[in-house]
Parts: sequence; structure tokens; C-alpha cells
Amino acid sequence: MAAKKAFPLRLNADIFEATRRWSDDELRSVNAQIEYVLRDALRKAGRLSHAGREPEENPEIPDE
Repeated sequence: MAAKKAFPLRLNADIFEATRRWSDDELRSVNAQIEYVLRDALRKAGRLSHAGREPEENPEIPDE
């Protein structure tokens, strides 16, 4: 498992409550939901380094 880095995060109360409801629906903590959303956005934008990627189930190119 990758090392975790703790840091304070300030959110608008409405954004926090919406995230809390979403995380409850997905059976995650608010922290895990924020990390999931960030990871997904970074992956879609092509900004997640290879080391930070979750392994694909059927990769077409073998790991080097």
C-alpha cells in the first residue's frame, strides 16, 4: 500500500454535506470518497503517475 500524506482541507459546508451523503451512499468514509474522486479525475486527465495507478485487470502491455 502506498504511503499516505495527511494535510488539512477546508471545504464549503454545502460541498462537505453533499460529499458526506455521497460517501454514505457508496459505503465509504468522506476521506475515502474524496480520495476516490480525486484519483478518478487524475486518471481521466492522464495525470496519475504509473506508480499511483491501480493495476488493470487485463493489461494489454505487460509491466516492465
